[in-house]
Amino acid sequence: MSSRRPLLPRSAPATSGISARSIALLLDRLEERSVECHSIMVVHRGHVVAEGWWAPYSAERPHLLYSLTKSFTSIAVGLAIADGLLSLDDRVVDVLPDHVPADVSEQGSRVTVHHLLTMTAGHPTDSLAEAWELEPGDLVKGFLRLPFAAAEGTRHTYDNSTTFILARMVERVTGRGLPEFLDERLFKPMGVDHAEWDRVASGAAFGFHGLHLTTEAVAAFGELLLRGGLWGGRQLVPRTWVELATRRHIDCLPFEDGTDEADFSCGYGYQFWMSRHGYHGHGAFGQQCVVVPSHDLVVAVTAQGESQEVLDAMWECLLPGVGDGGRVQDDEVLADRLHRLSLPPVPGSADPERSVGARLDASAEESALPDGTAVTVDPDGGGWLVRFEALFDIEVGHGEWRESAPLGRPVVAAGAWQGHMFVADLYVITTPHRVRLVIDADAGTARALWSSLPLTGPSLELHVRAPLMTRPDVA
Repeated sequence: MSSRRPLLPRSAPATSGISARSIALLLDRLEERSVECHSIMVVHRGHVVAEGWWAPYSAERPHLLYSLTKSFTSIAVGLAIADGLLSLDDRVVDVLPDHVPADVSEQGSRVTVHHLLTMTAGHPTDSLAEAWELEPGDLVKGFLRLPFAAAEGTRHTYDNSTTFILARMVERVTGRGLPEFLDERLFKPMGVDHAEWDRVASGAAFGFHGLHLTTEAVAAFGELLLRGGLWGGRQLVPRTWVELATRRHIDCLPFEDGTDEADFSCGYGYQFWMSRHGYHGHGAFGQQCVVVPSHDLVVAVTAQGESQEVLDAMWECLLPGVGDGGRVQDDEVLADRLHRLSLPPVPGSADPERSVGARLDASAEESALPDGTAVTVDPDGGGWLVRFEALFDIEVGHGEWRESAPLGRPVVAAGAWQGHMFVADLYVITTPHRVRLVIDADAGTARALWSSLPLTGPSLELHVRAPLMTRPDVA
């Protein structure tokens, strides 16, 4: 349990009218499909009925939400509108006139808050990379300079730039940074005191990505939405905005690769996805806030995997158990299982007298460190100290997780010797990602590969540095 004051009350599944067996079946399905979850929290009838973290992830640790951040930016827009500072019909060119290119097209000049919220500005694909390349110091201007392929308001195209622009519009009309505005109006009134934001080099929050919250804070956000913006007797967000933001405004196009993503094909709201049941905020690699009003249910998940598999498991395993209280004995079995969740540690021996040195091979795309980096591993108190020459040192445990923060951001690591190979998993614990370090002592070579490439670049040094600025304004 987190040492922070709980945001939500707790209840046993049977007491709240949900079957513990259905939650266990959900966990079974995720294990069968090799979905790497980092945390899960199930809220029914306003009470947390199940919560678990796969070690080394833990309750008190904020987790990178990737694009689930967009749903929070949507709420900021709604608050600015409620204050009379912004409207759905306001145009980008009017609110941010200093970011408008001299040759802005007629369609560019017509793009409104509504078009940005629904991602229907008319670009053919996600404009982020191209717009940033076109105008490295001004993403808004780059967005407006790009050609449009469809009339505004007619076609949904997932586009990160739209949310970046919304964040800048909120900041312009409120005179506050997006993080500060949401702290004052949303997080602090809810009791959330730990919201962290990744930023671009100018210091601005991305808006479309980069918010870090604990799992409980994500679940509490879902509960706030489920209650129509009401929290602790206070109307923090207008009910009309919650209802408007979480209903379908536009159809979604099929995914270009042909994959069957059923819960991403039900339509799009204002920075929320419609689902087969309810709606959800979604971030890359499986960060989810799922709200199912028909079942008085909220599920928060952090993960490194595919969201659709998690959603399928919710609908097929969890939903049938809603309304079935189950047995107290099942509650106890589930609670014990949730308490013991863990990702598999690296197997092998400690070999406490053994040191090794190697040079890094960075030929693979997933390499987290520069080619030729000198790596040394020395025994240290039952574990190891891993030194990456001229970069940083990381502590690695054997049979336990050890934490270090060489550049300000925490890394939690464990490893072992496997014959002539030293293997360690380095979890960038505030994100979904980890690096697998493998050193061949005989060959004197090492590789450090991401389990999944962070969307903001492969440099491990970048991701463990604080303050966290994972995308420069100029590439």
